[in-house]
Amino acid sequence: MGIAFDNSYARDLQGFYAPWKGDVAPAPVMLQLNLGLAEALGLDATYLASPEGRAALSGGAAPDGAAPLAQAYAGHQFGGFSPQLGDGRALLLGEVIGRDGQRYDIHLKGSGRTPFSRGGDGKAVLGPVLREYLMGEAMHALGIPTTRALAALTTGETINREGPKPGAVLARVAASHLRVGTFQFFAARDEADMLRQLADYAIARHDPALKGDYLGFLQAVVARQAELVARWMQVGFIHGVMNTDNMTISGETIDYGPCAFMDSYGEDVVFSSIDRNGRYAYGNQPVIAQWNLARLAETLLRLIDDDADEAIRLATNVVNSFMPAYQQYWLAGMRAKFGLGAAHDDDAALIGDILALMQAQSVDFTLFFRHLAKAAAGDDAPVLALFSDPAPAQQWLERWQTLGQANAVAMNAVNPAYIPRNHLVEAALDAAVVQGDMAPFERLLNVLQSPFTERAGFEDYARPAPANFGPYQTFCGT
Repeated sequence: MGIAFDNSYARDLQGFYAPWKGDVAPAPVMLQLNLGLAEALGLDATYLASPEGRAALSGGAAPDGAAPLAQAYAGHQFGGFSPQLGDGRALLLGEVIGRDGQRYDIHLKGSGRTPFSRGGDGKAVLGPVLREYLMGEAMHALGIPTTRALAALTTGETINREGPKPGAVLARVAASHLRVGTFQFFAARDEADMLRQLADYAIARHDPALKGDYLGFLQAVVARQAELVARWMQVGFIHGVMNTDNMTISGETIDYGPCAFMDSYGEDVVFSSIDRNGRYAYGNQPVIAQWNLARLAETLLRLIDDDADEAIRLATNVVNSFMPAYQQYWLAGMRAKFGLGAAHDDDAALIGDILALMQAQSVDFTLFFRHLAKAAAGDDAPVLALFSDPAPAQQWLERWQTLGQANAVAMNAVNPAYIPRNHLVEAALDAAVVQGDMAPFERLLNVLQSPFTERAGFEDYARPAPANFGPYQTFCGT
C-alpha cells in the first residue's frame, strides 16, 4: 500500500519551488487508471483506486513520503518573455523509482491554486484532462517520447469554463518536469549559483555521464529535441503551444493543450485558437524548437566558459547543430515511412515532391502512407484515389517504384492506421463531459493503444473527418 516516494527535487533544489498542498476534492472519482503504467512504476493499483489513493491523486491529501510542491519557472510565450510563470494549477506530488530503475515525477494538474496562479483558480475541467490522457497514451503507443497520464479523476466540483463544467485532476508521469523555462527563471534573476545548481541537478538526473560538462549537456538536449520534433513531424502532430516553458530537458512531449493531429497535409496547418499568426504551425515546429534551444543556451553561457565571447561561440555552434540533426532524424524516419530501404541521393527531393502534391490536393497524411503500403504490395488504386487529380501522383509513383521493392509489412509497422482523429476525439470528450458516458473514450483509447495494426470493426477510426465536421479549432485547457 502507499507510494514509495524519493523526492530529489525537493531535497536537492530548495529555493526552486514553493512547498504546497492541493485543494481537497469533495468527492474524487477515478474515471481512468492507467494500470500498465502503474505496474511499470511499481505502484499498487488497488491503493491508487482506494479512497486514500484518490485523495492523494486529486491533490488534497499528501500521502506519507510525498513532498508536494509547485515548481518555479519562466518562459517565452508566443515570443514574449514572462519572468515568472510556475505551476499555477499543478503540483509535483513526488518522485518514484520505476521497475526499470529510472526516476519519474508524479505530477498533478488541476489540484488548486498555488503561489504561481496569477489570479487563476488553479482548477482543470474534465474535457482537457481526458484530452491529455488520450493524447499522451496515443503518443506513447506511437513510440514518441512523452509524458503520460497515470489517472484522471473528477473532483465533485463544478468549475466555470464558458459555462459549468465537471472539475477534474490529471495525475501525470514524466522523466522530469525540468523545462527550458526553469533555467530561464534563474537566469533572468542573474542567480548564477542557483543556475549552476539546477544544471548540475539536471545533468545528474538525465545525463550523468556529462557531470560538469555544461556544453555537452546543451548538446544532449539539442539532440533529444531534434529527434522528438522529427518524430512529431512524421506523424502529423502539431503541439500548438511550443512556448519555452513547454519544452522539456528530458526530450519528452509535454502539455497537450491545443494540440492535434492533422488530417489533410499542410505546412501551414494550425489548430490552436490562440496561435493567430501561425507561429506554431506544423511546418514551423523545427524552427521554433531551435529558437527555444537558443534561449536555453543563453542561460548556460556563464557555465560553458568564463570568456563570454568563447561561450557564445561554443553555444552557437551547438544550437546550429540542431537543424542538421533534425534533418537527419527526419529523413531517416521518412525513408522508413516511404519504404526506402536504402538511402538514395534524391530521397529528400522525392519526398518533398509528393508532400507538395499532397498539400496542393489536400490529401490525408495518415491514409496516404497506409495506402502507399498497398501500392508496395501491387495495388496503386487506393493511394491514387486520395488525389483529386491522380495523374501527377501516378508519375510520382513510377519514380518511387524505380527505387526498389518497398516492403509493405515494414511500412505498416511505422505508419499508423489509427491516430487521434479530431472528430473522434471531440465526440469521445463530448460523450464523457456532456452525457457522462465514458464508453466512446475508452473505445478510442483502446484503438489508439495499438495504432499500427488494423482491426476488423474499427474501420471508422481510420477514416478522416466527414465533410460536415468543418474547420477544427483547439483551445488551451489543462
